[in-house]
Amino acid sequence: MSEKPELSAALKLGIVEQLSREELVKIVLTQQKLIEKLQQELEKLKERQPSNSKTSSKPPSSDLIQKSETAKVDSSKESESEPKRKPGGQPGHIGKTRKGFGRVDRYQISTPETCEHCGSRELSEMIGYSKQQVACLVARPIEVVEYRRVKCQCHECGAIVIAPVSPGIVPGQDLSIDLQALLVWLGNYGHISYEKQQEFLRELGGIEIGIGTLQATNARVANAVKPAVAD
Repeated sequence: MSEKPELSAALKLGIVEQLSREELVKIVLTQQKLIEKLQQELEKLKERQPSNSKTSSKPPSSDLIQKSETAKVDSSKESESEPKRKPGGQPGHIGKTRKGFGRVDRYQISTPETCEHCGSRELSEMIGYSKQQVACLVARPIEVVEYRRVKCQCHECGAIVIAPVSPGIVPGQDLSIDLQALLVWLGNYGHISYEKQQEFLRELGGIEIGIGTLQATNARVANAVKPAVAD
């Protein structure tokens, strides 16, 4: 049977009072080493545990940079009697891509010039065609557009008027809204560094964007989504 806390504390106090100064110093130094070791372990645990708006003073928008916390399926818990499914479409699965992509951006029509059987060039008019929709990566998926807003003068009052800003752009910003959204998605969800984003823009768009611009874009979008994240 365990002793009462009050009695245990009194016994320990009595033992401590009987110890010499050297023994007390030795105990204090031992405890100090133990405290320092525990503090080091605590700091390591803090570094391993990702912080977010719920566990720190960070704003909710900073949660965008966190990786997905979706639990992974433990394969060891799966029944060994059930055969594992092969990756890809399963037998009897109705494909989605084969039905098309829901749009066609351009058509490329090819016409035979000779008969592949006899080599004759005497061919009739088109009697039919076969089709195949393919999603292709074009040479320059990013285009640089110079928007020119025309200024005019009003004949009635003499005021200078200018055309409104085109949809999808923001005055003073070098990147369109949709391109900014793509870069923020690549950086926060895809965990692609600013240097890799620079290479991405260089290879696919042939443009040079500074790291400062990418950082400002990320911060601007993070501030813009704060109200939505808070809701």
